[in-house]
Amino acid sequence: MHCFIIVALTADGFIGRDAQHNSTRWTSKEDAAWFNARSKKAGVVVMGRSTYETIGRPLPDRVTIVYSRSDKTRLVENQAKLEKNQVYYTKLKPKELLAKLSKLGFNETAVCGGSSIYTMFIRSGVVKTLYLTVEPVIFGEGVRLFNQELDLKLGLVTQKQLSPQTLLLEYQLIGRR
Repeated sequence: MHCFIIVALTADGFIGRDAQHNSTRWTSKEDAAWFNARSKKAGVVVMGRSTYETIGRPLPDRVTIVYSRSDKTRLVENQAKLEKNQVYYTKLKPKELLAKLSKLGFNETAVCGGSSIYTMFIRSGVVKTLYLTVEPVIFGEGVRLFNQELDLKLGLVTQKQLSPQTLLLEYQLIGRR
């Protein structure tokens, strides 16, 4: 199972002004097109409750999985099949979730936010790749990509201009320093 983080960052390293700040309000159309294409290829997107609430609907042509402490309906762990254009909830640890998804025939999972979910997945050791879109925006302060101290080493795989102003960086996680 290939698990990757896909995120847009401001030039000063923030993923939003606050937990309710929807990235589609400040990212480029090129980033939106990249995100849609890459996450549709994966087929499954995973996010936290706050991120889901900023979107407000399942992402088209993908299975949407939301981490939630309170939702007990449509739990991934109780499903024999997952359908695109539907929302499922989970409390599973990342390794358990990916094992379940793999058993259901999925090969890739896109982790789409927010900070707590990114941190949980990267700390669990399941993330192999980070796709970082750097947008020409500065917030000065806001929500960081990760909300805990980490000590990881990355290797740059590719860099690509999505537009004259927007840069996509692909990193492989090499290990812990």
